[in-house]
Amino acid sequence: MDHKIEDNGENITRVITPNKRKGEIYGIVEKLSGASRLTVMCEDGSTRNCRIPGKMKKRMWIREGDLVIVKPWDFQDEKGDIIYRYTRTQALYLSRNRMLPEIIDVFNER
Repeated sequence: MDHKIEDNGENITRVITPNKRKGEIYGIVEKLSGASRLTVMCEDGSTRNCRIPGKMKKRMWIREGDLVIVKPWDFQDEKGDIIYRYTRTQALYLSRNRMLPEIIDVFNER
């Protein structure tokens, strides 16, 4: 997760973005399966069964339609972990600034 801040005043990002070097990607929660498991539609077009790690379980409540950052597993690509959940305001900010891939940009108000 990185915060992008550049001096030219043009590309200032106030929200956390996925770290592509670590393999993190955007995703939209499609379905809650119970027992801290979710079905997430990822930006690469695949649907993954993701889990909420223990350190996030009580701190962050996740609902259907939320924008999240997913870290796919190295050994099973169809599964992954939820790294971060965006608030509605953060998701709208990313959508307005065209920082989301088209496949998961469900927040567009255009």
